[in-house]
Amino acid sequence: MLNQLKKELQKLSNPKKAAIMQRFFKTGPGEYGEGDVFIGPTVPEQRSIAKKYIDLDFKDIQILLNNKIHEYRLTGIFILVYKFQRASDKEKKKIYNFYIKNFDRINNWDLIDCTCDKILGPYMLEHSKEKKKLYKWVKSRRLWTRRISIITTFEFIKNNEFEDTLKVSGILLHDGHDLIHKAVGWMLREIGKRDQAVEERFLRKHYKQMPRTMLRYAIERFDEKKRQFYMKK
Repeated sequence: MLNQLKKELQKLSNPKKAAIMQRFFKTGPGEYGEGDVFIGPTVPEQRSIAKKYIDLDFKDIQILLNNKIHEYRLTGIFILVYKFQRASDKEKKKIYNFYIKNFDRINNWDLIDCTCDKILGPYMLEHSKEKKKLYKWVKSRRLWTRRISIITTFEFIKNNEFEDTLKVSGILLHDGHDLIHKAVGWMLREIGKRDQAVEERFLRKHYKQMPRTMLRYAIERFDEKKRQFYMKK
């Protein structure tokens, strides 16, 4: 089954698209995605293959996650997402722990953004004591673990639970990486879609300290007058 999955991904390889993705995901020396390898299948194509191979066992998923090819890893994580969505409580715990064990293989922003709120987020909503892990992850020296800490809370936001997103955002206010600024701003904007007053209470307290990118993302949906107010810090 694993070999067939790989053959299907390779059949969809596109060297021109792969070259574009290599640049887009900053895979050059010293860049955040250094060493990552792309072959070119689209995300919808990978989702389709993941659904087809949803019964792939954890041993083979681990082989996908260990692969240097980005699309192998993303397809493997998509399989975990689809498994989680139909899993029993016992199976969800196994998938949740497997995902956490593989943080080091979830090592670019799309791998995180497409999956962590769909596994870690729902599990933490059902098992609130697990949320304490967010406050360990947010202090990690590893960029991708910090990004997981904020993007996981997207599931909380969808359920109108904003407290953890705001707390994690507060901790990340002075983070030095642009990818964290964008992630925090995005999550604040998502809060604002549901309750702008909650977002603005946070902004009025912190906007003068926020990196410009974070602030721009957070206020993107505001009217022009309000955007100008916050940008004139």
